[in-house]
Amino acid sequence: MALPALSSSGVKFRRVLAHFPQELSLAFAYGSGVFRQAGDSAGPGENNMLDFVFAVDDAVTWHMMNLTKNRSHYSFLKVLGPKQINSVQNYGAGIYYNTLVPCNGRIIKYGVISTDTLIDDLLHWKTLYVAGRLQKPVKILTQNENSKLQAALVSNLKSAVTAAFLMLPESFSEEDLYMQIAGLSYTGDFRMIVGEDRSKVQNIVEPNVPHFQKLYSNILQDCPQVVYKHHLGRLEANKSPEGQFAQLMSLPRALQQQITSLVDPPGKNRDVEEILLQVAHDPDCGFVVHQGISRIVRSSSVVQSAKTILTAG
Repeated sequence: MALPALSSSGVKFRRVLAHFPQELSLAFAYGSGVFRQAGDSAGPGENNMLDFVFAVDDAVTWHMMNLTKNRSHYSFLKVLGPKQINSVQNYGAGIYYNTLVPCNGRIIKYGVISTDTLIDDLLHWKTLYVAGRLQKPVKILTQNENSKLQAALVSNLKSAVTAAFLMLPESFSEEDLYMQIAGLSYTGDFRMIVGEDRSKVQNIVEPNVPHFQKLYSNILQDCPQVVYKHHLGRLEANKSPEGQFAQLMSLPRALQQQITSLVDPPGKNRDVEEILLQVAHDPDCGFVVHQGISRIVRSSSVVQSAKTILTAG
């Protein structure tokens, strides 16, 4: 199952791809240059930077080819060659960004991540950096037939829904759900305090509810843990200990590990299943999940931001 394709041709975004090596397993555009945000005019601002992510099977080879085509995009690290660039890429969230790049009359930013690193993050939420981007609407520009990647993309969406259910009350609106999902990758991100607009999540969701619906409607229809009461415009999630335990057990591995370390005192080394069963009965279950996500995001966002000192051209 592939991610749902969003409307609009995306021709202007695909023209950008023509400037880069074509060995891409996945390429997508995201952010305010693609989707309207609250406070913008009728559409994405023409002056907004366009943001892209390119997933590649062999990052060293891709950077080598890109250095030949687009050497000026790179910072001083270009003199060290593709292997060292790939080494820097592997720190933190495993993505290397070239920023403030002129292309087709626009300013773009593009991140390069290995396909295996992306799949691992989508499945396990080790950093929730690119996985978090893909929990919100993006414009898929190209996607190859890698079945592992396609399955991981859908698994990431299902995990986002599950985590949101655990943090929401028993009854909530569809917009509440999308607000919770859109906020996952900002939970614990220090940039939301020192840099980014604190109303960013609301600005993302409000104008783009139809895009979120397209992304999540099939998952919600097939989800046994929620009932959609259309006449009330409300969803009701299973908040019983049994329901929450099932949800906790289906969370990505890295989040389960963070929850375990939060709840289990040092030296006890209890079984993960036993700890999650305890959390499922805890009235503060949602808060514990929130804290686990916050730990993941905080760590990756700090390291990734520090990398920009090296990678900014």
